[in-house]
Amino acid sequence: MKLQNRIELLLKLRNYLLENSTEWQDIKHKASIHNGWFTPEFIDLAVTNITEQFLEKDKLNEWVNHYFLDDTIVAKNVGIVMAGNIPLVGFHDFLCVFVSGHLQTIKTSSKDDILLKHLVDKMIAWESEAQNYISFAAMLKGCDAYIATGSNNSARYFDYYFAKYPSIIRKNRTSVAFLTGDESAETLEKLSDDIHAFFGLGCRNVTKIFVPGEYDFVPLLQSFYRYKYFADHHKYRNNYDYNLSIQIMNNRFYMTNESTLLVESDALFSPISQLNYSFYDDIETALSSLKGNEALQCIAGIDIPFGKVQSPSLTDYADGLDTMQFLLTL
Repeated sequence: MKLQNRIELLLKLRNYLLENSTEWQDIKHKASIHNGWFTPEFIDLAVTNITEQFLEKDKLNEWVNHYFLDDTIVAKNVGIVMAGNIPLVGFHDFLCVFVSGHLQTIKTSSKDDILLKHLVDKMIAWESEAQNYISFAAMLKGCDAYIATGSNNSARYFDYYFAKYPSIIRKNRTSVAFLTGDESAETLEKLSDDIHAFFGLGCRNVTKIFVPGEYDFVPLLQSFYRYKYFADHHKYRNNYDYNLSIQIMNNRFYMTNESTLLVESDALFSPISQLNYSFYDDIETALSSLKGNEALQCIAGIDIPFGKVQSPSLTDYADGLDTMQFLLTL
């Protein structure tokens, strides 16, 4: 397939997603049944970002032109180990490899092995030659390079197994936000989206906030009300009840709107249903303390606007590693 053929196929995929046919609705329903965290709302949120940011024609062409892509690449087989924390979280890796002209063998997560496989099946049905570029496997062997995403623990195994090959190995990451106390109700609602989208399971989700001393938490808690329905989601509720009991048993101070806990903690990572916070005296000092922290994906309110954390663009590469540049150097 020529580069232009691949782009045209991706644009056809975009139209399919936007049409939201009965067939696609059934697949999304099947995925939500398979994984309780994949609610229809959050599957649609993931798909919206793919259609608006990844597959929009002008953005896609600008991205391709930035790397001076053509049809001269010597195709290698790239093995991709995908995560399953949020719906279609591995789509960007899939897109990078397909657009580059390399072949790919994908190992999907058992938590998210329905949506992407269906989309690939559609692409192959429209263009049979696509099957030469994309395949799925339960185990990855014999690939020329690897892109693997997982936990810190699984990353150690990836480092061992893929040590002899060019690779990108991604570990646990999270995001934080800085507040001044002057934020409007609208801004706080955008931050609430950054915190609660996908139940907070994404590496781009805000799991900790930094606030000035004497910060008034009431407006922030009020901004969480739109996600109060999380308390009716049994998997989320189990986490909330557990984390609430931990705070009570340890006689620790906490705040809550009965669906999200606010807990003072130095930790950047927080468990599901909990948002950590710390006070700062000087914002520049607090920011400098985070420099070089490999666990940090992005900082909302500083390097990315509130409400945009879970809407990455084509060039917002995970861990700040340029996936496309990596592929072009194979």
